[in-house]
Parts: sequence; C-alpha cells; structure tokens
Amino acid sequence: MVWRSALVALTLAASPQPLMAATKCDTACLERIGGQYIAAYFKQDRKLAPFGPKVRFIENNVEMPFPDGSWDAVSGQAAPTIMFSDPQTGGVGISTGVMMSDTQGFLAVRLRVAGRRIVEVEHMLSTKRGVSGPPTPIGDVTKFAHDPEMMRVLEPAQRRPRAELIRIADGYFKTLSRNNGTLHTSFGDKCHRQENGYETAADGCATGFRQGRFAFNERVRRAHLIVDEARGLVMSRGFIDHKGTVIDYKLTDGTDRRSPFREPHTWSFIETFKISDGAITSVEANFIGSPYRTISPLGAPIE
Repeated sequence: MVWRSALVALTLAASPQPLMAATKCDTACLERIGGQYIAAYFKQDRKLAPFGPKVRFIENNVEMPFPDGSWDAVSGQAAPTIMFSDPQTGGVGISTGVMMSDTQGFLAVRLRVAGRRIVEVEHMLSTKRGVSGPPTPIGDVTKFAHDPEMMRVLEPAQRRPRAELIRIADGYFKTLSRNNGTLHTSFGDKCHRQENGYETAADGCATGFRQGRFAFNERVRRAHLIVDEARGLVMSRGFIDHKGTVIDYKLTDGTDRRSPFREPHTWSFIETFKISDGAITSVEANFIGSPYRTISPLGAPIE
C-alpha cells in the first residue's frame, strides 16, 4: 500500500499540466457555459446549464433561492446578447434584452464559474416599472442594438494590462462622484453611453462631466467584477448615492441647474466599459432606483 501511494504521488507530481487542463476554464469554456446559462434562463430549465450543487443568486441586490425572481417570469428574448469573460476569476458577463409578458427589460448578468460549474449568478434587471423616481432613461428593448465595438477583440497595441483597465474604469466613477468638471479618466473622441438601452451621451462621454452636470452625486460606491483584457472590457457593480441636499448648483460655465433629487436616493447599477488605446470608447449600463445606501449581499464596494 505504501508503494502504491508513493506511485500515485509521483504520477501526480510528474503530470500537473494535464490535471490543470482538466479543471481550468478558459475563454471558450467560460463563454460556452455563459451561452448554456442564457439558454436555460430563457427556457426556464436549469437542466440546460451546468450549475453547481449550491448556487448563490442575487437579482437587483436581493439574494434569493435559485431559481426565483425573473427566472420564473421571463417569457422571451427581446434583444441580441453579448458575452465576455475573465478566465482569471472565472467570471462571465452577459448583456441582453428580455420580455416578461408585456413588460420589457434590460438584463445584465454576471456569472462565477468554479470547477466548470456555475456557482454564483448576479442579475441587474431594469424595466419601466422598476427604474423608479426620479425615472432613469430607458429605451425600447425591441429597437436596442449593442455597439459593435463592445465585442471587438483589440489589436495588441490597443490593449492595456488588467490593472490599468481597472484604473481607467475606476476613474470614470471618481469623475462622477461630486462631479465638478475635473476628469479622472480618459475618453475617446467618439465615446458614447447607453443606459437601459437609451443613448445618454450622444455629444460625447466627457461633455457632461466637464460641465459638472452631476454635482448632486454624493458618492459612487463600486466594485470591479470582470476584466476581459482581449476585448478591453470592464464590468462593474455600484451605487450612486444622492443625499438630496444639493438642490441648486451651477455648471462650470456658470449656467444655473437644479437637481432632480429632493430626498435621499440611490441608483444601483451594473456598467460595462469598452477601453481601447487607454481611453473609454463605449459604455453600456443597467440602472434601477433603490433605497438610499443600498448594499449588495455580495459586500460593500469601495467608495
């Protein structure tokens, strides 16, 4: 028995790469599992995807048994799906449009895969019923189209290391918090942003920030979830808090503005950034209204 145990130990030590290959989930593996998840979700059949024995499920910052929430209500797909992945963390990011009976919705999904099985599912689902007050913009899901740039694999010279991608995305949120006209990140000349399927930065992503339009944002709490280095994508979860104490303010050009917030309020979001040549070129976000100071069950993000 001793020699047999020693032989097994020597065999394992001599062949680590095949064993690692059997358990590691690369980009193709993760995105195949992501496709299986979407198929299972729209068919409301969890047997169509490889779920672990225990799945942690969070939808709009509420943790619940799996499956529940929109898994039981979804009735069809209403917009194309894009998908990206992070082999370093086992993360998969998905963005699509859904129907629940006659109610349209924009759905952002984050999956965590371990041992080639889905062990964590996070949804941010925005609908006209759920974006709350003051209403956030929301588009028509049947007319929604992803920016083709989002899924484009970057040329090597256009890419940036993981830490740099996170820094650039985080600079967006630093700029958004108590916005005073100072930019803490870089934007491409043609950068644009879609929020709940609605174009919010047709005049360029930097314009509103330079004007200080968002001075009423007390803080932006965020966590960076998925980094796809080949495509230059960063998916982040976060919360924008408004205390309701900044009412009248001025833009950087002296124009008078009035905040839409008169009481404590929070927007919850999942937001994905396309970063090419060190600059944000496209943004896709799902936003909902939430109670003030909402915290994700997955932990409080940085401020």
